[in-house]
Amino acid sequence: MIKIERTSVMNFENAIRGARNPLNSWDRMDSFYDENGEFVLGENDRTLASKLAHAGSDHRKFLRQIFVSVDITAPLYWWKEFDTYKVGTVANSCSTMHKIHSKEFDREDFSCDRLDDDGLAILDTLIAYLEKERARFCENKEDRQAWHNMIQLLPSSYNQMRTISMNYENLINMYYARKNHKLAEWHTLCDWIKSLPYAEELILVKEKQ
Repeated sequence: MIKIERTSVMNFENAIRGARNPLNSWDRMDSFYDENGEFVLGENDRTLASKLAHAGSDHRKFLRQIFVSVDITAPLYWWKEFDTYKVGTVANSCSTMHKIHSKEFDREDFSCDRLDDDGLAILDTLIAYLEKERARFCENKEDRQAWHNMIQLLPSSYNQMRTISMNYENLINMYYARKNHKLAEWHTLCDWIKSLPYAEELILVKEKQ
């Protein structure tokens, strides 16, 4: 299970202007903002941006200046893989250590959509135990044993929300490294990447090669 919300794509105009710096070709800029305030690549800028994006990482430095911010809710087992991408990404997560006791445990807190009946039965037993320890800790915050029991038995299917900042170059690396991954969460993320502005020209750079 993965949920992707509140996507913002920023700094297109500045990135495209910077892409024209090497040849001082700013007079050829033809991009504009539409009536909704969204940035639209003009034909000249779109051609240049696509050409540079396909020319390799040395030539598409401007993609590192197109920023994306998004809220992602996903299980800890997925975040463990996402954390491979440290360079150029920033994440602020909901705190398991500080807030694990703040609400009752239930199935919606876990990614369990691909468990069979036996797996769900085991998860329900664990949820019941975690909830018992949560209630015990809420009654007495000095009872550190209950807190340790929750933290150390929390399964990797537990969902966590993080606000992520990254750039289009990061997204190229993620898309081509993970688009055929066996975890369904990566396929959902790759579909989201393909939906971003000008993804076909600027992110899916290996599709036409």
